[in-house]
Formats: sequence, structure tokens, C-alpha cells
Amino acid sequence: MRSRDQAAPVEIDDLGWSLAMVLRDWHQRVERAVGDLPHGPRGYQILAAVVRDEPPTQVALATQLGIDRTVITYLIDALVQAGLVERIQDPADRRARRIVATTTGRDTLKTLQHEVLLTENDLLSHLSEPERLTLRNILRRTAESVYGSAPDTDPCEAVATALTEGTGRQGRSRTPR
Repeated sequence: MRSRDQAAPVEIDDLGWSLAMVLRDWHQRVERAVGDLPHGPRGYQILAAVVRDEPPTQVALATQLGIDRTVITYLIDALVQAGLVERIQDPADRRARRIVATTTGRDTLKTLQHEVLLTENDLLSHLSEPERLTLRNILRRTAESVYGSAPDTDPCEAVATALTEGTGRQGRSRTPR
């Protein structure tokens, strides 16, 4: 097994390697930054979506984030138990539940967003501020394009696959290859 110093040269234009390296490092750093939140980065993603799109239904939230409907239930349960969100009955549809951030949830998100931004800035510290903004904009536009062309892709599964690739573990994908 090679050490980092002995690693094989990497093709400069190897997009897959570049994305995987950045994603792995981002995920590890963000996991440390939001580690106390139920379900870590995934809980952060849900809390942010709830605050941003308040109040989404549980089904709409699962669809927007690409999380299986059965999985979103236990993720939200953990956030409810932590006092970060609550379920309220949708006045327009008694069968639907809206997910609403509590004051504690909003305050927690504000703190965590600051921590995540610091973490991301540290990750991208070798870039100038204009380069960081350009990178973020290009990645956002690309992600929106990919999501728009394959809305059934589960982003959580895609990330899990990218994070486990090359570790000897098999990642799973909801969409056929």
C-alpha cells in the first residue's frame, strides 16, 4: 500500500477523483462541525430545508431531499425528540403533517450554518474569495442541472457511493447504471 507521499500521479483533468477527494474531506469536516445534531450532516440538511421552505410537508421534504419516505420519518423523529422541529397538522389536508422548526431549531441552525461556513472556508482556504464564489456557483448550477435531469436520484445514496468508493465497500444506487 502506498503512502500519500508515494501516491501514483493523478491526471489533472480527472474530475471524478477531484470531486471525490473534495467530497470526502467536506463530509468529514462537516460531520465534525454538526456532529452533535441528530444524524449529523443529514439532520443538518433536513433542518436547513425546514427553515428555508417552512413549513414543508413530510412527504414534500422527503421528495425535495431525495430521502426515502420511510427513512425521513425516523430522521424527523430524532429532530422532534431533540426539540428542533415539530409536526403540525396541515390545515388544508388533515392527512398531511407540516414540519416546522422550533425556536431552538432556528437558533441551532443559525449557529451550525456559521460553523459549516467556517469549515467550508477552511477547506477552500487555498482559493481566493472570488474563486470560492465561482466554485460554489458552478457546483450549484451543475448540481441543479443533474438533479433536474434525474430527479429520482437519491442524493444521499449518491454521496454514500462517492464516499465509500475505493474503500472496498460497495455503495448502492437507487437508479440503474
